[in-house]
Amino acid sequence: MFSRRFFPRLAAALALGTVVLGAQAQALEGGPLHIVVGYAAGGATDRVARIVGDKLQARLGVPVIVDNKPGAGGRLAAQQAKATPAGQNVLMLANPAVMVVAPLVFKDNGYDAERDFVPVSHVNDYEFALAVSTAVPVRELSHLLAWMRANPEKANFGVPATGSLPHFFMMGEKAKVRAEVVGYRGSGPLLTDLIGGQVPIAFDTFDVDLPQHQAGKIRILAVSGAKRSPFAPEIPTFKEAGLDLVATGWNTFFASATMPKDKVARLSQEIREVMQDPDTQRRFKDTLMTPVVSTQAQTEAMLKAYRAQWAPVVQKSGYQP
Repeated sequence: MFSRRFFPRLAAALALGTVVLGAQAQALEGGPLHIVVGYAAGGATDRVARIVGDKLQARLGVPVIVDNKPGAGGRLAAQQAKATPAGQNVLMLANPAVMVVAPLVFKDNGYDAERDFVPVSHVNDYEFALAVSTAVPVRELSHLLAWMRANPEKANFGVPATGSLPHFFMMGEKAKVRAEVVGYRGSGPLLTDLIGGQVPIAFDTFDVDLPQHQAGKIRILAVSGAKRSPFAPEIPTFKEAGLDLVATGWNTFFASATMPKDKVARLSQEIREVMQDPDTQRRFKDTLMTPVVSTQAQTEAMLKAYRAQWAPVVQKSGYQP
């Protein structure tokens, strides 16, 4: 038999336990966390934001809301995130086009990628693919280069956006062939024209092209990683196929430089914990992207190295929007 004092003591103990647990999962000060994404819902960056956001909500004890702010290649989202008041909880999820390429080619971005933002956490990498229309009679990169030399009037390749990273791969220069870049308004229109044969060659993200390659609607000839993709190990890298090109993209969370350092540190650690979760990693792999577990210092180092790699390439291209 339990004494009359048992249940009050049990209630007190449970209450104490609740207090302790609450201290371990203290709600983020400042209300809901908004994740600003510079692209439309349903795209690759949006999917990453929602996977991470779903997991963060339980850890932070506040709602996590994905705010899609498409326009100007992601620069509108950066301008909005930069203007965040110090007391508000806003992160931006961005890729190299916004945080590396745009600052190099636009005279007035409306933001300074290095001064106005603090890197929080690098969460995934992705590769690019070179694909051809089935109307192009080639199955290997060496055959494509020969075809381009024999058909210079057709040697055009599409990219998902003018000024996106694939725009600066300079395939023509590396392959010593004339090649014109055709910029599209997103991966959807580019893929439609590639399948239909309106554009013979395309550089786009691997996750976009692989399902259509597997369905036989296009042919991927090479991937841009340093090694073959685990999602399609039968496809060679550019280096294996004879072209000196290695390139990866990424998604990284950034905070406005006005966000308090202790809050940035907590968000970085919480995202790192989320990225270690096996379910999170499975969901990333299901979208054909490689999950990354990174500290804030590692993220800063990655960005520094990436900018050092690509700044000379973009500047050499002479591209002007």
